[in-house]
Amino acid sequence: MLLPWEYGVRNLSRRPLRTVLTLAALTTVITLVFVVVGFLRGLERSLSVSGDEQVAFVYSIVAEENIETSAIDASITDLLSSSVGKAFTRYGIEHVSPELFLGTRVTLPDGRSGFGLVRGVTVRAPLVHRQVQLVAGNWPGKNEVIVGRLASTKMGAGSASLAIGDTIEFEGNRWTVSGHFQANGSMYEAELWCRLEDFQLATKRQDIGLVALLLQDPAAMADIQLFCKERVDLELTSVRESDYIADLQEFFQPLRTLAWVVVWLVAAAGVFTGLNMMYGAVAGRGREVATLQAIGYRRRAIVISILQEGLLLAAAASLLAGAVSLFFIDGLAVRFTMSALRLRIDNEAILIGCLIGLLVGVLGAIPPAWRAMQADVVEGLKAI
Repeated sequence: MLLPWEYGVRNLSRRPLRTVLTLAALTTVITLVFVVVGFLRGLERSLSVSGDEQVAFVYSIVAEENIETSAIDASITDLLSSSVGKAFTRYGIEHVSPELFLGTRVTLPDGRSGFGLVRGVTVRAPLVHRQVQLVAGNWPGKNEVIVGRLASTKMGAGSASLAIGDTIEFEGNRWTVSGHFQANGSMYEAELWCRLEDFQLATKRQDIGLVALLLQDPAAMADIQLFCKERVDLELTSVRESDYIADLQEFFQPLRTLAWVVVWLVAAAGVFTGLNMMYGAVAGRGREVATLQAIGYRRRAIVISILQEGLLLAAAASLLAGAVSLFFIDGLAVRFTMSALRLRIDNEAILIGCLIGLLVGVLGAIPPAWRAMQADVVEGLKAI
């Protein structure tokens, strides 16, 4: 025979201070789990929407996988168009984008500086990078930039630090913010875009970093690769954007592994928190546990009741942590390495966080419950 469900609930209300402290501690631990899981989900989302199978990058073979260090002759753009001619064309306009992409120190309007990602582009860039949409302001004119939604986060500033009309400085020039753009959550949102010729002039470079092409057919990638292999004098290589992002996913795999290690370390801290609180609760209830056994309840029923208390606390803490995460953490912008992203508390993150929360409650209650099983009934009845 099991103890009534209400018995465990009443036990929690009999010690309000201990219950509230345990609930607060578990909520804090599970919220930290949500933060880390939200980071992982945000990273996966950012990478999954960044790669376009129909876009090809052509850049210097010397740069290997570091496109930001690439330098190729500006004439490569016309050479690709005339020799390969596999770019998507509409209304006579080829979807080919010569670009110069660099990481550089940017001085913000308030005088602070941060490491920013700047891409010099032409008006054809949005035709190739189809995720990019100008949401406010105008396309950049001379010495102007448009700012991605996460660019200020990448540079360690608040979202209001790069308003339209603000002036920033990089590469020795002053630039005016002319607009804002979004890119469906992709990694482009952490960048600043300016006119290619202005960026070349500021960096004192005549070359470009890469050529991005929107292909007529994904199968046309083979022709681009063949061109790069045949023209060994140009020292070019090519990669599909989706493959480039796949390589980035492998690069970030250690980071994701470390994040999961952090999740389980935080969960372990929650287990010890629950363990400490439940031990204290059981230690002060020796006479109660012995009395229950004396009137006929088996130890198994008492153990289940103690586990029920731990599960109730963990479930309540998981719900509170989930609510806090949805209202205050979901969509929070954070920076990392060469980009920035938004924490994502989606259905999967909620499920993982709540399951870990319930696991913390069970694991934290098992040792105290086991101790209650081992207690001697006679000694317990003598306890004061």
